[in-house]
Amino acid sequence: MSRLPTGTVTFLFTDIEGSTRLLQRLGEDYARVLGEHQALLRAAFDAHGGVEVDTQGDSFFVAFPSAPAAVAAAAVATRALAAHAWPEGTTLRVRMGLHSGSPQLAGAGYVGLDVHRAARIAAAGHGGQILLSEATRALSEDALPADVSLRDLGPHHLKDLQEPERIAQLVLAGQPAEFPPLKTLDAHPHNLPLQPTPLLGREEQLAALSALLRQADVRLVTVTGPGGIGKTRLAIQVAAELVDAFSDGVWFVRLSPLVDPELVVPTIAQTLGLREAGSQPIAETLSEYLADKQLLLVLDNFEQVAGAAGALAALLAGCPGLRVVVTSRIRLRLRGEREYPLAPLSLPDPRHPPTPDALSQYAAVALFIQRATEARATFAVTVSNAPAIAEICARLDGLPLAIELAAARVKLLPPEALLARLTSQLALLTGGARDLEERQRTMRATIAWSYDLLSPAEQVLFRRLSVFVSGCAFEAAEVVCLTPAGAVPLDLDMLEGLAALVDHSLVRQTEEGGEPRFGLLHVIREYALERLEASGEAEAARRAHAGFVLDLVERAEPELTGPAAGAWLDRLEREHDNLRAALSWARERGEAETGLRVAAAVWRFWAARGHLREGRTWVEGLLAVGTGREVPDRVRARALLAGGALAKYQGDAAAAVSWLEQAVALGRPAGDPRTTASALNALGIIAREQDAPERAAEHYAASLALMREVGDRRGIAVGLLNLGVSAYDQHDLDRAAASYSEALALLREVGDREHVAVCLGNLGEVARDRGEVAEAAARGREALALDWALGERRRCAEVLEHLASTAGVARQGERAARLLGAATALREALGIPQPANERADVERLVAAARAAAGEAAWAAAWAAGHALALEEVVAEELGETSPAD
Repeated sequence: MSRLPTGTVTFLFTDIEGSTRLLQRLGEDYARVLGEHQALLRAAFDAHGGVEVDTQGDSFFVAFPSAPAAVAAAAVATRALAAHAWPEGTTLRVRMGLHSGSPQLAGAGYVGLDVHRAARIAAAGHGGQILLSEATRALSEDALPADVSLRDLGPHHLKDLQEPERIAQLVLAGQPAEFPPLKTLDAHPHNLPLQPTPLLGREEQLAALSALLRQADVRLVTVTGPGGIGKTRLAIQVAAELVDAFSDGVWFVRLSPLVDPELVVPTIAQTLGLREAGSQPIAETLSEYLADKQLLLVLDNFEQVAGAAGALAALLAGCPGLRVVVTSRIRLRLRGEREYPLAPLSLPDPRHPPTPDALSQYAAVALFIQRATEARATFAVTVSNAPAIAEICARLDGLPLAIELAAARVKLLPPEALLARLTSQLALLTGGARDLEERQRTMRATIAWSYDLLSPAEQVLFRRLSVFVSGCAFEAAEVVCLTPAGAVPLDLDMLEGLAALVDHSLVRQTEEGGEPRFGLLHVIREYALERLEASGEAEAARRAHAGFVLDLVERAEPELTGPAAGAWLDRLEREHDNLRAALSWARERGEAETGLRVAAAVWRFWAARGHLREGRTWVEGLLAVGTGREVPDRVRARALLAGGALAKYQGDAAAAVSWLEQAVALGRPAGDPRTTASALNALGIIAREQDAPERAAEHYAASLALMREVGDRRGIAVGLLNLGVSAYDQHDLDRAAASYSEALALLREVGDREHVAVCLGNLGEVARDRGEVAEAAARGREALALDWALGERRRCAEVLEHLASTAGVARQGERAARLLGAATALREALGIPQPANERADVERLVAAARAAAGEAAWAAAWAAGHALALEEVVAEELGETSPAD
């Protein structure tokens, strides 16, 4: 970014006219021709102080610190292209456009209208033509080379700029000076509303829609999406891009003021300047007029006059040269209609925000930056505000209108303060530009527009769906929304109701885990929640939601230790926000039993997916809510087991022992041997970590006896596994290996893949201690593959440490350091310290390899491993890639 000129900058855009045709004709030779073209242009640009901002395919975007230098570079480049010896029959015609302004730097490039103005000026020209804006002409005309002059081409309306631009042409002695009319909006009839700002972040959609409408068999395209997503703006821009493809023009018809479908045809006719003639119906007059025309209509906001779809179909049938772009929150359901659902703008992941330099590559952020800069000229992206900007755009789901409304607030609130106030998005997102329609000046009005078009039953469904956070599956929608206790049953076919909400762009349908999922964008959900509260059904809907979540997690619990554990863990990950919502409701309403049952059922999920701190916080809070309330001892014991297990994984032995002992004390008289056995088993693990092998063995034995008593084969296998651990601690490798092998066979039978991975890792430790390094590494990699497939990030850290110790025994010092660095980073991310006894063992096993490698090499390898993402180190260990040198 430091190389880019600042202050008054002149931009130069170039591209090859007819590059696609040239590629088709030259074939393999095109690459050589393109390379020669690039070399000639770069030589001219470099000689005059130009800095490449971007190069894509056959186009250049270059910035110059002065207008005379940019003009001279364009002239030199054009002459060099004309003098070059191209392949026989080849003519390379490059168009260029220049504009000067004072743009702002954002990340690794520029933002502002000046960039778009320069690009639009270049796009208006023809191959071999150099066009200058009025600003560039004024800055350069007194310093033109002797053989260069200027020709005034007059004012022209560019495709997405509000004010006309006066354009001049650079005339080079000895070069062609006559060209066809500029490719601007003025060359063809149209009534497109001029836009005050350029279209941002929709380049891919713009190209796709333009290409679609150029296809001979495509006559009707409906751009669908929720209010505020930018359908109208995109449709206007598509029409502007296609203005030269329709000899009779492109025409924009605003339907938002209409509520009567019968008025659609008269409104189209009026837009085209037609009037009723005598007794002839206006529909016939319009059809006759369009019968031989090559014309594009943009019908904006069709949703509230959807009854006019039949009239539009008749018009298309009788007018073969007519093409139509419709913007609507619902599709028209006509034959031949091509629906184009418009997605939100691209977003960074707020959990891993990119650097300030890379932030503007995301369309949502680029829009925010542009609008914020317009609101406050001194606005800039910094290291401190970049995370807040990324989070704001994510909270607003990449909705352009919401982002524009939020960015306008930057005039008063910095991004960090703006983010803090986004808890109520609808209240903040107001005050849009006065030249917008009223419904687009606040997000609430925009969403209400769609809500009012729903039937009463569809409105009820929409409201009730708001209790789901991050969406829901079809089954969940049926259970929660149709007959919540205390609310009026909903007389609606769920499939048809959801389809209607999707059609109205109020609900998004996606596919996750092989099943359809239905969700509301955040700001739309906030509106639905408002309507739910106003309806008086909020409490009933939330209770039904919590009941569904409880049923789901209690069905999931036994599966989390079976062969389908991976799929169920993934399902709970998808539903995690719904779990949180149900737990919040239980805590707020004092429904301790419901909340504790949910927590007790999902603690293995929290442990497996690295949500230890969050899970423990939920358990602590719900146990506090349950104090003094009637909660069955069995439920309380299971919750204490959950909290104790999570505290154990966090390394908080004191809290873990306290909770686990309470679980044992409650579980025995409550007749819950499995909970008691599991708590005893966890107490045994803690005792081992505290170097108390006798106490550990006692707990393991008591746990195994209870599991044998109830015939729990999985529990028996876990008991055998821990007996093997006791034998290993006593350095009896043969007895340890026998116990591990017996446990492994039983665990494979019951399908407990998590403990299969534990057994494999333990067998690897035995092999390592026997000096069987290859066997130890193979067992470790088997365990890692299973843990990675299950998403067991906590176990991945333990296996990486085992593999590091194995590498240490094999005198592979740098590899051991790399693995330990990766394991440490993972433990830090999860908040799981390594037990002191295990850390001491690993340090002992790698000591010789560390000494042989030397401290400098060890530290460098450890740092490299620490910087790796988990997926990278797993790929290395499983042989899918090789560690970098």
